[in-house]
Amino acid sequence: MNTLTLIRPDDWHLHLRDGELLATVLPATARRFARAIVMPNLKPPVRTTAEALAYRERILAALPAGMSFEPLMTLYLTDQTQPDEIRRAHDSGQVHAVKYYPAGATTHSDAGLTDPARAAPVFEAMQRLGMPLLIHGEVTDPAVDIFDREAVFIERHLIPLMHDFPSLRIVLEHITTRDAVQFVRESPDTLAATITAHHLLYNRNAMFRGGLRPHFYCLPVLKREAHRSALIEAATSGSPKFFLGTDSAPHPRQDKQSACGCAGIYSAPAAIELYAEAFDTANALHRLEGFASRFGADFYRLPHNRDTLTLERVAMRVPETDPADERLPVPLRAGETVSWRIADGNAVE
Repeated sequence: MNTLTLIRPDDWHLHLRDGELLATVLPATARRFARAIVMPNLKPPVRTTAEALAYRERILAALPAGMSFEPLMTLYLTDQTQPDEIRRAHDSGQVHAVKYYPAGATTHSDAGLTDPARAAPVFEAMQRLGMPLLIHGEVTDPAVDIFDREAVFIERHLIPLMHDFPSLRIVLEHITTRDAVQFVRESPDTLAATITAHHLLYNRNAMFRGGLRPHFYCLPVLKREAHRSALIEAATSGSPKFFLGTDSAPHPRQDKQSACGCAGIYSAPAAIELYAEAFDTANALHRLEGFASRFGADFYRLPHNRDTLTLERVAMRVPETDPADERLPVPLRAGETVSWRIADGNAVE
C-alpha cells in the first residue's frame, strides 16, 4: 500500500498555547486535522465558558486564510469550579469537555484539582449532561516513582471515580502503560483513551540516546519497550476505546533546552504522518482510519468529517527551526525524515 486515503482525521488532545506561539503552531495542525480538542492550560487557565469562547475566537482569528479548522473547547477543572459553570459550558455548544489536571502533575497544572472529592458536584453535573471528563492520569505523590504514576492514579483515583459516577464519560488521556491499556479494555464503554504518536514510536531510551534529549521529555514520561508494545497493540486493534490524541505541546526552544526543561513534545508538524509510520510498521494501515477519523468522533458524539486526506509513502523531511530564534518550538524529529507525507503537498513547507 503506497497511498492511503482517510476520512479527514481529528486530534482529540492538542495544545495550541496563545498569542504569538498560537499563530506559529496552528497552521501545522490545521493542515492535517479538521477538528481538535484544545487544552485549557494557558496562563491563566481557561476556567469559565466566557474564557473558553474568547480563546476560541483568538484561535479562529489566528487561522490563515483558506484553511478550515474547528477548535473544540474545554474548561480547566479547579477546586472552585461550580456545576452552574458546567451547565453554561454545555449549553454554549462550543465547550465539549472538562480537563482534570491533578495539581502539579504537568505544565501549567498548578491550578488543577487538589482532591477529586472537591469536585463531586461537578462530576455529578457532567454525568447528568453527558459532558466528558478528560484526565491527565498521574498521581503527584513524591513517594511514587515517575514511571509508576499512571498505574497508581488508576488504582487510587480512577477506580473510585468510576464507581461513584458510573455514567460519567471519561477519556484517560495520553496513556503510556500496559496497565492503562488493560484497564481501559476491561472497563465499561464510558471509558476511552487517547494515545500519542510519540508514545507509539519511542520508549524511554529515546530520552538518553547520545546524551540527555530534552525534546523527548514529556509527561507522562516515555516508558519501557514492553509498554510501548502494548500501546501499539491497543492502537492498531480496531477497538473504538482507543483513538488519536497527539498531545502536541509546543514550548519555545529556550524553555526546553534549559536547566529545568518543560515537559512536552511538539509533534504537530508531522503528526498524522508519524501515526501512519507507526501503523505501517505494525502492518496495520487498514486500521488507521478508525483510530484517527472515526472512534474519537463517535465517543464525543460528533459526526465524522466529510472530506478526506490522502497520504503517500514518500519520505518527508521534518523542518528544523531557526537555531538563532529561541522563541520557536522544535518539532519532533526535526531535520529527520518521516516515511509518509500528505499527498496533496500540503505538508509542512
